[in-house]
Amino acid sequence: MNKGLKKYGNRVLVTGASSGIGKACAQALAAVGFEVTGISRSTPEGRQDFVDGGSITMRRLDTTKRDDVMAFIRKEGPFDIGVLAAGMGVAGPVENLPIEMAKEQIEVNYFGVLNMVQGLMPGMRKKGRGLIVVIGSIAGRLPIPMQSHYSSSKYALEAMVEAIRMEAAPYGIRAVIVEPGDTSTGFTAARKTVAENDASVYGSVMKRSVSRMEKDETNGKDPSTVAAAVLKAVNRKNPPVRIAVGLEYKLLMFINRFMPDKFREFVLKRLYA
Repeated sequence: MNKGLKKYGNRVLVTGASSGIGKACAQALAAVGFEVTGISRSTPEGRQDFVDGGSITMRRLDTTKRDDVMAFIRKEGPFDIGVLAAGMGVAGPVENLPIEMAKEQIEVNYFGVLNMVQGLMPGMRKKGRGLIVVIGSIAGRLPIPMQSHYSSSKYALEAMVEAIRMEAAPYGIRAVIVEPGDTSTGFTAARKTVAENDASVYGSVMKRSVSRMEKDETNGKDPSTVAAAVLKAVNRKNPPVRIAVGLEYKLLMFINRFMPDKFREFVLKRLYA
C-alpha cells in the first residue's frame, strides 16, 4: 500500500475527475490504494474497484454551487486529501471579452476551488492533518496574450495556496499548487473563444495566438505526467509551495526568476502575439 496513506489518510476528493488531468489523478491515486471520490458536473455515477484495494466512486457535483458543495462534504466527508482539478478556459482580448465570460472563468477556476477548500478544511483541521492539492498552470506565472483571464484565475490560485500554507500549517494542513504546462486533454476543444474575424482590431493576433495554444496543447504532455506529480506531493510530509510538471517547465520556472520583465514580455509576444 502506498506510503502516502500514512501521512494524511486514505480518503481523497478529486474534482474534475471525469476527464483530463482530474481523471488521470483519480485513477493514479486509486491504483495505489486510495479511496477516491471523484466529482464532475456531468458524469455517470458509479464505483470502480482496483486490485490494490483502491477505488473511485464518481459523483455528480458542480463546484460553483456553494451550498451543494457544503452539503456534499458534510454528508460524504471528511476527506484527508483534496485534489482540485476542475477548471475551464476562455480566450479573447482584454478589451472586448464579454464580462459574462470573464466572470465564468473566475467563478469556475477560482471560486470553485475556494468553495472546495472551505468545505474540506474544517474536517482536516479537526483531525489535525490534511493536504490540499490545487491544479494550477504555468500560465499562472507566465501570462499568455489572448488568454489573460485564464492566467488571472491561475495567478489567484497561486496566492490562495501560499495563504493556506501560512494560515493552516499550525493545524497540520499542507497545501501545494501543481503547475502543468501544455497538456493534451479535452480542455483545448472545450475552450470558449471570442469570435474575432480577420478584419477586426485583434483578428489576426487572435488567430495566431489561439492557433499556437491549440497546437502546443494538442502536442503536449499526457495528463498522467500531472498525476505523477500529484502522487509525489501526497507522499511528502512537507510538500513545496509549487511543483512545475516536467523538466523543461521546471527549468523555465527557474530561469523565470532571473528574467527581466521586458525580456519575458518580448519572448511571450514573439510566441503568441
